[in-house]
Amino acid sequence: MTATDGDALELKGWGDGTSIEEMPEALLRAYRELAPPLALRTLSGGLLHRSFHVKTAGAEYVLQRVSDAFAPEIHDNIAAVTRHLRDRAFPSFALIPAASGALFVELGAAGRWRLMTHLTGVSVASIESTEQARSAGALVGRFHSALDDFRAPLAPMGIPFRNTALYLERLRTALSRHAGHRLAGQAAAIAARIDAGFARVGPAPDPRGLPDRVIHGDLKLANLLFAGADPPARDRAVALVDFDTLMRAPLWSEWGDAWRSWCNPAGEDGSAARFDLALFEASAAGFFEGYQGSLSRAETDSLVDATERITLELCARFATDMLEESYFAWDPSAHASAADHNALRAQRQLDLFEAAVACREERAGILTDLWRARPAERRGQVGG
Repeated sequence: MTATDGDALELKGWGDGTSIEEMPEALLRAYRELAPPLALRTLSGGLLHRSFHVKTAGAEYVLQRVSDAFAPEIHDNIAAVTRHLRDRAFPSFALIPAASGALFVELGAAGRWRLMTHLTGVSVASIESTEQARSAGALVGRFHSALDDFRAPLAPMGIPFRNTALYLERLRTALSRHAGHRLAGQAAAIAARIDAGFARVGPAPDPRGLPDRVIHGDLKLANLLFAGADPPARDRAVALVDFDTLMRAPLWSEWGDAWRSWCNPAGEDGSAARFDLALFEASAAGFFEGYQGSLSRAETDSLVDATERITLELCARFATDMLEESYFAWDPSAHASAADHNALRAQRQLDLFEAAVACREERAGILTDLWRARPAERRGQVGG
């Protein structure tokens, strides 16, 4: 970062924030931290928010225009949980209050914005080594350990999340409402495969004996930061970001989404989905090492089908947006429409489901062995 005459920051590939589209002028008044000189660049990877990395002469921040889908109260959740994490020496960003003291600012048609401290680290497109997967799993384990004693309430996020029954109902409604859509037939075929998939997996784990934990809720790979882009720094996970979906839920709903993302090197838009069993084993081993609390056999067993359930759940959401074209961001440089992009995403989730089913028994054995290897005081006895 270099300064020129104290008036500007010259960074190759960065803007200066003077575009109203990049940074509404009212933001400069709302956050004293955004006083010029500054440099700004777009951060990629999000499906809902617009995110920017901001550098000033003395600090770095993340600035986000937050999707209207979320309730404003999620910022209270974020502030409480990140403060709790920092108090327990778990690395976390902090929300920066606006000049008014609020945790976000409302700018009418220009949207809702928030400013956060910037965490050093890089995101990666895919996990490239078992060491990296193990470190990522251990980071999540430490995250859950740090939150075991978090007792404050969490406000609803404003959207139904991890509500499989509702997602399936919305898909059925979309199929009925958009019967004339050019991809309606393809969406109906996907819906039939989703229903068949859930029938194969069977009922969700019995919630009795499964504690509701404070979960991140969206552990896709883009929400992890690593120490660097190249080994050995690449193999050290250092932080989690994007806490919009904080909630209390069973552990399987957390790990189902993590493994759905981490163990498919091709990603959601890749040409061929597959489930990497070595990455699964390494990340699970990392979690079992990093988490210092008690895990029962029942809770461990609930993780076995977690990937299949969350994969089908996300597939239903993508299939719904094939027809409604109103929720997920999409890439116009690679797809003719949001419908086409979501159709590809839905198909890839179905492929990943099949790949996960094919190695279910191996995954069950890995989890059982990891649980049995835990010290006796860290093996909860609920469910055996």
